[in-house]
Amino acid sequence: MDWLDALQHLRAAGAPGVLATVTEVRGHAPREAGAKMVVAPTATWDSVGGGNLEATVVERARALLAAGADEPETMVFSLNEHATVQHGRQCCGGVVTVLLEPQRARPAVAVFGVGHVGYELARVLSRLPLHLHLVDSRPEQLAPARLAGVTDGTAQVHLHPVPAPEAVLAALPAGAHVLIMSHDHAEDLILCDTALRRGDLGSVGLIGSAAKWARFRVRLREEGHDEAALDRITCPVGLPGIPGKAPAVIAVSVAADLLRTLAVRSADE
Repeated sequence: MDWLDALQHLRAAGAPGVLATVTEVRGHAPREAGAKMVVAPTATWDSVGGGNLEATVVERARALLAAGADEPETMVFSLNEHATVQHGRQCCGGVVTVLLEPQRARPAVAVFGVGHVGYELARVLSRLPLHLHLVDSRPEQLAPARLAGVTDGTAQVHLHPVPAPEAVLAALPAGAHVLIMSHDHAEDLILCDTALRRGDLGSVGLIGSAAKWARFRVRLREEGHDEAALDRITCPVGLPGIPGKAPAVIAVSVAADLLRTLAVRSADE
């Protein structure tokens, strides 16, 4: 695949990469300005010129990936016999500038239950660079006409109209953030149990009152979950102190709290 297909492939897979672009060429060089390649931790696509230039670009790009870097970086290569090299000489005689742009993996967020609150939350989250999974056991909640204002956003939206939403939760990528707000408390309980059995999710939030969560804690203890596991679920979900129970108000509160969580995790990586 070429560099553009490679970027789309990495985005679909939720994997990071670095886009390398030849931004300037003076004199003779293996590739022209505008040539691009994509570097992933274990693969590359396309080329910026081969030889020492490309090997050094790949090496530096992978160092940026390992460090979780966000900022772009510029490298300048003198292609002559006097230049210091690590991977063999290139004596074209020119000078090449290459821009490295890290492409962070998009976080995955799954909303279980696309009712009044879930729909408003999906509208907000769809404007963010996310893999947004919308899951509901009621197919009509995920009808294309209903979600026209959701699927046209920045997020990559994945629709899951399934009779057993817990199967989707079990298959989410590690590190995914889960928000549970279905129409059925029994379904919510099953989803909480499934989430706790994963152990590798980014965060788990449950909509509802303190009384609901107290009942759920009792049931989840009966299923074998200890207190440390139960503390991994946040309920009620959303930023504390924001008044109002309108769906849009709750959605904004939940989205803001999620953004704070994403920012903290990004800083830790």
